[in-house]
Amino acid sequence: MSKPKLKLWGALALSLGLMGPTLAMSGNGQGIIATAGKGVPLVFLLGFAGVALVAYGFIRLTSRFNHAGSAYALVGATMGPRAGFIAGFCLLGTYLFFTICTAAVFGAFLNALLAQFGLGEWGFGLTAMICLLLTAYLNTRDTTTVSRLLLVIEGIGIASMIILVLVIFGKGGAPSTGIDLSVFAPSGVSFEAIVASVVAAFLSWAGFEACAALGEETDSPRRNIPRALFGSVLLTGVLFVLVMFAQTIGFGTDEAGLAAFQGSGNTLGELGTSYIGAWFGIVVMIAAVLSAFASNLSSVATAARLTMALARHGFGPRQLATVDEAHGSPWVAVITMAAVGVVVNLVSWLSGWPDMGTGNMAIDSYFFFAVAGTVCLLFAYLLTEIAVIVAWRKKLVKAAAWEMVIPALGALFILVVIFYNVKDASGISPATVALAWVVVGAIIALAAKPLAERIGNSLTAELDEADSAHEMATDA
Repeated sequence: MSKPKLKLWGALALSLGLMGPTLAMSGNGQGIIATAGKGVPLVFLLGFAGVALVAYGFIRLTSRFNHAGSAYALVGATMGPRAGFIAGFCLLGTYLFFTICTAAVFGAFLNALLAQFGLGEWGFGLTAMICLLLTAYLNTRDTTTVSRLLLVIEGIGIASMIILVLVIFGKGGAPSTGIDLSVFAPSGVSFEAIVASVVAAFLSWAGFEACAALGEETDSPRRNIPRALFGSVLLTGVLFVLVMFAQTIGFGTDEAGLAAFQGSGNTLGELGTSYIGAWFGIVVMIAAVLSAFASNLSSVATAARLTMALARHGFGPRQLATVDEAHGSPWVAVITMAAVGVVVNLVSWLSGWPDMGTGNMAIDSYFFFAVAGTVCLLFAYLLTEIAVIVAWRKKLVKAAAWEMVIPALGALFILVVIFYNVKDASGISPATVALAWVVVGAIIALAAKPLAERIGNSLTAELDEADSAHEMATDA
């Protein structure tokens, strides 16, 4: 077994890359205006609290286990092979859908950038294919190279956001309303509206646990993976709340300002242009394109590693578990995931489906598959929160009894989020597609008992091997 390559910053970069802060801040706030009004910063503050509850579960379990299956292994090691398989199947659906949607939004952002230079528009199916070909190639290189690229890309976007936030604060926000701190008060907004809006805000943190999938490739995983999880949630939590506050007061909290915020195609780009200059707006738009690319890069990497983890336990062709010895990447799984993304985006582009009512085919495809992936992710998160409590009862993790309130609250938060995602779902919608994926995973786990037992036995053996390796490294 080769020596792990990734350090703390590498694991952190994978999480940041998959979340795509610049992508999230450029396009996730607009959907909250209709229900929360000027309370967008409050919604993100509450979303930060909810994600922190979910993160606790991953931090507790990854301090005990490390494995390329992420929640699949964490849940399986505590709740049994069938629950673990369901969690893994949910995560595979998540990152497969994210592979599709992030390539689509890359096309949307790239076309917006090209329009600024009068270069016309490319079909998003073609731009998505180019994006996936590049990410497939990079993901067949070593993980250190990929992590460095992710860190550089998101570093540019985060630096641009911080500069914009400081300028907006320095200029006192929009002349009509100024720095309005009432955005953090729930006045005039119902509880249901706040909860429904937190669902949308939660999408911005989807994928914070991505670094857990590199447990086997990370140096001192039981120390660095929990640190990376904590760091990614803390950094993005503070950043998201500040940026959404700055954007809200930047557009203005009156009716005209909120209308401009809601109707913006790229909020950071528009604010950058109006507060600093056209050149800065272009820089931010470039950062958004790169952020979408980085998110796709991480999505393909994580989907491939989950596919590899399942395949080597007997689910799917063994070829999917093939690893390139030179670079340590699951190259067959990488190419497979990228190929699926190319096919779906080309079909979506040529057929005009799905139609989500935005008027932009690429954005329609992005939101459809992003929501589908997030609903799958929520089921995996729910099982992880339950797994923490089970692990504590089995004395697999050390924690005070009162600490179990945290994963219990996290599970409740997730159930509320799932409810507001699926309660009005009908027909071929993102929620129904996600539910169908989860149901198929549950049926396989319940019907294929020998497969589940084989996965469980293999998982136990690999976790024991990882425990022995960790103890030897600690003794050394």
